[in-house]
Amino acid sequence: MSGGFVEATALVSPDRLWSAQEVLERPSPVPATAGVYGWHFKQSPHPDLDAGRLLYVGIAPRYMANRTSTQNLRKRVRYHYRGNAAGSTLRLTLGCLLGLELRRVGSGKRMTFGKAGEATLSQWMTDNARVSWVEQSEPWDLESQLISQLDLPLNLDQNRHNAFHSRLKELRGQARQRARELPVSS
Repeated sequence: MSGGFVEATALVSPDRLWSAQEVLERPSPVPATAGVYGWHFKQSPHPDLDAGRLLYVGIAPRYMANRTSTQNLRKRVRYHYRGNAAGSTLRLTLGCLLGLELRRVGSGKRMTFGKAGEATLSQWMTDNARVSWVEQSEPWDLESQLISQLDLPLNLDQNRHNAFHSRLKELRGQARQRARELPVSS
């Protein structure tokens, strides 16, 4: 992995992994800059995946040709720890793997795990999810490199080659279909 070797190593075998408690405290150790973040899990979210290793990478901001994103590493990482599945593909994936019930909420267009399910997911992430990051001015280039060259089973975008891709896509699709069949939740 030329060009991204140091960054990849910093995500695959980081010097330090950060917990939810550390990331969410103020001031947060996560920089308010552009970059790539990587998620490791003490307990695997699925029996076919190994715990204790890098399973997912994300970026902030995402590439936007026509406008400027206000996202940065701090906002994205904190949102993954405490947000909801409608705004975090990582939370959507983890909740589906953990068997939480996805529901349509609000107008019925957004899907989350509901108040109780999101709280359960946040607690699971507090107990099991750890994150590291590297600052990168154009993180989408490094993200593409990492996804093409590493085994990142929780990434769907750009990752059809991964052995877990079809299983994860199927699980998420089934959860969305069930949610469409249920009444809109409050």
